[in-house]
Amino acid sequence: MGATRPADKQWAYLSSQGRIMGCTPSSCGGRLWNDRSEAPVDPLDRIDEIIAIVEAARSVPMSRTNCMVDRGEMINALDQLRAELPSELRRATALLDERDKIIDAGRREADRIISEGEAEHARLVSVNEITVSSEHEGARIVGEARAEAQRLREEVDDYVDTALANFEQFLTRALASIERGRDKMHALREIGTFTGEETERPLPF
Repeated sequence: MGATRPADKQWAYLSSQGRIMGCTPSSCGGRLWNDRSEAPVDPLDRIDEIIAIVEAARSVPMSRTNCMVDRGEMINALDQLRAELPSELRRATALLDERDKIIDAGRREADRIISEGEAEHARLVSVNEITVSSEHEGARIVGEARAEAQRLREEVDDYVDTALANFEQFLTRALASIERGRDKMHALREIGTFTGEETERPLPF
């Protein structure tokens, strides 16, 4: 007889939709991630690794509808994925907060420049005789102040647009990775590896 597995090792078979159905004393190829001290992993790479483990898993004996995975390792991997995704969402939230602060600061600076220009205009009018020359000079100062304010607004808009575009690329990659995983599951179902006929039970978290 083969060696007995440790008593604290839980094993489960995985349905066609990725739900852990119940325990059975068997194994699957590959190793998932037990060491939480590892360097951070890109959530997209984590999804690809989970898909690879499921693809490599053995079928349940006497069944073509399920595969066998290590329950503890799979839950650990999904827990880590769940912990990594919020960090990306927190980055997006921080970016939006930063955008608001930058826009507010830009607006305050623009208002300050305009106020200083208008104050300088008023000073010139009060100190000098009201002549066409002083009016033109005051108008020039105000015009330059408004142009500077507009430049600051455009720089803020460009910064925010670039930052949001980068986050949009991340989300696009994440959705594409998830879609690839779904396509692989559908392909495996069509060749009989998965059919999803059993009653499924959600993961315990």
